[in-house]
Amino acid sequence: MKTIICLVCLVSFLAVQPAGAQSAGNENFPAGSTQGTSEMSEGMTGIDFPNISFSASAPQDGHQVAFSIELLLLLSVLTLAPSIMLLCTCFLRFSIVLDFIKRALSLQQVPPTAVLNGIALFMALFCMRPTFQRLYTDAFRPLSNNEITLSEAYSRAEKPIKLWMFSQMDEQQGGRPAYESYVGNFLKMAQLDQPKNLDEVPMTIIIPAYILHELTVAFKIGILLYIPFIVIDMVVASILMSMGMMMLPPVQISMPFKLMLFVLVDGWGLLTMQLFNSVM
Repeated sequence: MKTIICLVCLVSFLAVQPAGAQSAGNENFPAGSTQGTSEMSEGMTGIDFPNISFSASAPQDGHQVAFSIELLLLLSVLTLAPSIMLLCTCFLRFSIVLDFIKRALSLQQVPPTAVLNGIALFMALFCMRPTFQRLYTDAFRPLSNNEITLSEAYSRAEKPIKLWMFSQMDEQQGGRPAYESYVGNFLKMAQLDQPKNLDEVPMTIIIPAYILHELTVAFKIGILLYIPFIVIDMVVASILMSMGMMMLPPVQISMPFKLMLFVLVDGWGLLTMQLFNSVM
């Protein structure tokens, strides 16, 4: 064993010694390789990166201060744009009703929530198209052409949105229009005087009133949608109990019947048309 170890050490020493001699002699190692260099050739140029710097300076007059505040408000509005889209349009009503019908059919994953929200979004865009068209014509296009100021564009953009919200709250509720109930409650909480016309109602009052109205209407529609499917669940549960099959979940048996009923009456078509009629 000692003889073998000695032979291995001798062979390793003889193999390392020529390599060290070649390296010391500045020759190419291993054999066949080329001599390397770390210097850059004269024809190569580096990459020029631009200098990026940020600076802040004190405003010189009131116009610069006003412009900075307007820019900050504009960025805030752009940040809240998805929330405004969800709450100030009929998307809220559509999304809640579609979720109600999904639960009434005892469906867990089909259709996915993202698909229902997408359907509600495009339905809301279809219903809000005249309002958006008027907003673009009266406010955005004159602002982009430098015909009006930003504050005037905001006041013009308020009008079509207010008209839309008031038109949805114009239905009778308790013998009087719904907007008198919801808007009146928020005016009392804000301790504001009764407005004489629509222009005097601030957006901070009408938006929460519209949201509460949409939630109420959506839940009313959801309750009406639930009733026929609850009847099917009760009938199936009574039949299973009378047959002594109490261990079998009634939802597992009633779901195919609810789906058959929904498809036979063209449920998606009826639901879509009724949702459109409720806001148009």
